[in-house]
This record gives sequence, C-alpha cells and structure tokens, in this order.
Amino acid sequence: MPSENVAPTFAVISGAEVHSALQDDTGSVVDLIAHAYRLHGQGDTVNPPSYFLRFPDRPRSRIIALPASVGGDAAVDGIKWISSFPDNIHSGLPRASAVLVLNNPRTGYPYACLESSIISAARTAASAALAADWLTRDRARPRRLGFVGAGLIARYVLNHLVGTGWTFESTTVHDLSAEQADSFAGYCGRFEAAGSVTTGRAEELIRSCDLVVFATVAAVPHVTEPGWFDHNPVVLHLSLRDLAPEVLLRSVNVVDDVEHCLKADTSPHLAEQLTGGRDFLDGTLYDVMQGRLRPALDRPVIFSPFGLGVLDLVLGRWVYERIASAGGLRTIDDFFFDLRRHADPASHGAR
Repeated sequence: MPSENVAPTFAVISGAEVHSALQDDTGSVVDLIAHAYRLHGQGDTVNPPSYFLRFPDRPRSRIIALPASVGGDAAVDGIKWISSFPDNIHSGLPRASAVLVLNNPRTGYPYACLESSIISAARTAASAALAADWLTRDRARPRRLGFVGAGLIARYVLNHLVGTGWTFESTTVHDLSAEQADSFAGYCGRFEAAGSVTTGRAEELIRSCDLVVFATVAAVPHVTEPGWFDHNPVVLHLSLRDLAPEVLLRSVNVVDDVEHCLKADTSPHLAEQLTGGRDFLDGTLYDVMQGRLRPALDRPVIFSPFGLGVLDLVLGRWVYERIASAGGLRTIDDFFFDLRRHADPASHGAR
C-alpha cells in the first residue's frame, strides 16, 4: 500500500497481470482466504450489505457493489463492482465482469483499480477448497467429485482443489449445455488428480458423488428432492439458489456470514421464509475453523457462501503488493490532479 506522505498515485492492474500473480500459487491463495475469514470472524472487518443494481428490461442481469474494509495486518478499504449478465455466454463472453478499487485506509484515496473477475473467481474457489478441507476433517475424504455447472467458477474450483492436494477416483460434470459439459469434462481430463471423467444427469451425479459443487447461474431452485442426498455428501453450494428449502432443512447448513446469506432469495433465505426462523443454520465456516461446530456425519453438509467483499480486498491487496514488489506497477501519476486547497488562480484560467 502506498504511503500517505507522498502525492497519491493510482495504479491500473490488468487481468493478465492478476492472472500472472495468482497462477501456480493456489496454496497461498487458500491460506490468504483462511486468514481473511479469521479476521472477519474476529470482528476486524466491516462488510456492509451488498447492493444490487437490477434492470426491469433485463431481469436476468444485475450489477452488484460490495463495499468493505479490512483491519489488522491486511488493512485496506475498497469496493468490488461485479456484473452478472448470463446471456453473455451466447455470444462467447463470460457471464461476469468486475473491477476492484483499493483505498488507502489512512487517507481514503483510491490507489489501485484491478480487473477483478479473476480475483472474484479465485477467492470463490479458494473458499470452496478451504470449506471442503474443513468440512471433511471428521469424515472420510471424498473420492468422487461432481460439478453441477461447467463455467469459469467450476474451472477455478477444480484448479484450487487439485492445487491444494486433492485427488479423486472420478469426476462427473453436468451442465444444461451438453457442449459446455463436454468441454469442461475435457478440461478435467487433463488432470490425473481428477480420476476418470464423465458427464451425466444432475440426479445421477448428486447420488453418486460425495463432494458436489454447484456453480450455476440458476435464479430459482431446480434441485428439489432431498432423497438425492441420502448418502450424506458435502455440498459446496457456491451459486446459492440451486437447492430447494426442503433439501436444506434435512442437512447441516454452514454459511460464510449469516446476515449476508439470508437475503436476495438465496436457498437459505427461502428456507428462512418457509420456516419463519434461522434454526436450520448450524453456523459459519469460521465456527468450524475454530472448533465450535463439528458437522454431524449422518446428514448432508451444505456450505452456502454469499461471498464477502473482504475476501476480494485481502486478495486484491496481496496481488497489488506482489506486483509492486516486482516493480511491475503501471501508475497514472497525475490521476489526482488538483491536490492543493487553494490553487494558483492562473492554473484555473483566471484573468
């Protein structure tokens, strides 16, 4: 983070630079996200509600603002501005695009803007890998991996699982687009750790896998049968709206933050509306990491992370510092132009 004692500069960090900083270091990213969860659990963050910009003429699309502040040894303020336009995929564009702005917590000045779709995908995947680890410590290590949804997030989750030492006997992929399912299955097949790779129907996948990842763009629940989960898998419910409340009510439910997750018609929010309470929630991932919650073995375990802006900030700050330490920052030195309270009138064209 730049010093507040010098004229502020502003850096622009491209997606290529973010990717270069993050690639081949998934272990460090997962450790960093674990640290961010601990800071949040200890109350050393400010993470207000996300703000949704919706469009009456484009009901499937939205742009979300995630303001946040992190204290401790990762001090940074800022905001992520991320759009989700699902129809992009029909023209070959990714669904999501994002930027992340980092602010100096002592002066308030923004000092960097980072392309953030990669940061968002990496922090989501890292939190998934972290949850998979902690939620399986008291049970047999999952050997059969399943992906419902075959987009960018699924790819990043696979990379982070493999990058942190997971190996599987088999990996199954399901997507509403057979072409996308086949493409992602081909990608999975490049990894020996993925085991044998197949595609299949959602029901077959869920019933046969003991670690299930939901990474779709579903707006309403489409998995409604609790019986599909009778074998008590661990479910990483990253897309948040796939599961009917009835599935959650027969499961152990772990979230990243209770208040954040119970909104915007997520599956936990629907379960709260159905039951009139929050008793179906067992705790947070931080509770698991602190040993305050040990998920039961005789029910499915569902992790539903709403996605916290503090995770993006911690990871974005780390990317910024990594690039800065390598001397690779591209700064716009005159981005902040008029820094004097009382400037020379001549500089403003006065006569």
